[in-house]
Amino acid sequence: LSLQPVPEELQNGEGFGYIIMFRPLGSTTWTKAVVASVEANKYVYRNESITPLSPFEVKVGVYNNEGEGTLSSVSVVYSGEDAIAPVGASALSVSASEVEVSWQPIAWNRHTGRVLGYEVR
Repeated sequence: LSLQPVPEELQNGEGFGYIIMFRPLGSTTWTKAVVASVEANKYVYRNESITPLSPFEVKVGVYNNEGEGTLSSVSVVYSGEDAIAPVGASALSVSASEVEVSWQPIAWNRHTGRVLGYEVR
């Protein structure tokens, strides 16, 4: 979950941090996470039993030494996918300014999810 840090002038006091509430879509039980860093720009929840692209309901709020603020409205987000590397990568020099790169495609399954593209470095 990406966060946009709240500027200092809007924190209204010491001890500023973020509250993240989340649950699988359809669940009745919320999980609460506290991110105590003012500088935080993301929160990562890892659970290997969650399949890629699973829907979650999320609410975000803030707190400081004076108490907690109001939580946001609920947004639906989706769990991430593992960034696995394809196998069988090879490169062939075609000319002084070109190279042909090839690899075996990553097959779709419930653990890898849908491949949206490849990044060549």
